[in-house]
Amino acid sequence: MAKIRDVAKEAGVSVGTVSMVLNHADYGSPQIRKKVEDAVEKLQYVPSEMARNLSLKRTMTVGVIVPTVAHPFFAELVEALEEALFHLGYKTMLCCTRQKENAEQAFIEMLKRQTMDGIIMGAHSLDTSLYQNLKQPIIAFDRYLSPEIPIVHADHRLGGRLAAEAFLQHDCHHIVEIAGSQMVKTPAGEYHQVFNEVMEAYGVRTDTVSLPWNSFGGLDSLQLAEKIFADYRDVDGILGSDLSVLSCLQVAVQRGIRVPEQLKIVAYDGTLITQNGACRLTAVRQPIAELAELAARKIVGLISGKPDNSPWVLPPTLLAGETC
Repeated sequence: MAKIRDVAKEAGVSVGTVSMVLNHADYGSPQIRKKVEDAVEKLQYVPSEMARNLSLKRTMTVGVIVPTVAHPFFAELVEALEEALFHLGYKTMLCCTRQKENAEQAFIEMLKRQTMDGIIMGAHSLDTSLYQNLKQPIIAFDRYLSPEIPIVHADHRLGGRLAAEAFLQHDCHHIVEIAGSQMVKTPAGEYHQVFNEVMEAYGVRTDTVSLPWNSFGGLDSLQLAEKIFADYRDVDGILGSDLSVLSCLQVAVQRGIRVPEQLKIVAYDGTLITQNGACRLTAVRQPIAELAELAARKIVGLISGKPDNSPWVLPPTLLAGETC
């Protein structure tokens, strides 16, 4: 197997020149570059990725922290992030924090030891002190971590208005909103705030119920759905994340409640599960693939010292469905 010094000898240049030509597209004259490229091709030289990364002081790896990939939103997000990072030349290292102690701490220590180049953080952990005063590249995905850490997220204020407009096309009198834990501070909370403001302006009653912290399973959603129909017998509209409102749809069918005649439902996230069932849900769709691509570009820009100056916020859209 050819080594870099063999390439240097064949091309008649130094080992350092070969390294610079291979690692920097703009290094050297066209003649020097051609000599090196011809030698590489003739000797079928394959550069050592480890050596290359050491020379660049990078691992070409980005850590992604999410609560779980069992939840439809995070499953789509992680898939889109991995694809976007791959096209930018980076590998993805995944950390799911739900029911794991010290998982984030381990990732942050890896970042400090330069075992990875940056982190995209989207978990719902409560201890954000881990991220204070870090100098390494970190961006947040729909999370407030610290004033120094920028956030990629959808325009949830617009999302709240879109959801409100969907309900206002019908004569709803009492809407229940399903929110995440109020212990977690996230830009997504703005859609509930705006939704309530609009509904109040039109004289529509709203009540909010919250899932327990870090509850992303189907059983949690089903239990909450049963509680909603038991506690709010006059409910005629439900707004919440995809999995939450799908559970409400299931319980409504079991109770003989007709959707959308007696109950209107709007999902917030708009993942594929809202569009692929027997009944397509009306949904506010977060642009997950576009947000992931944006987050990937942002973190790679921070790693390379060339920040991406494009906006950090993207607009959601309303997907027409059969439930509202």
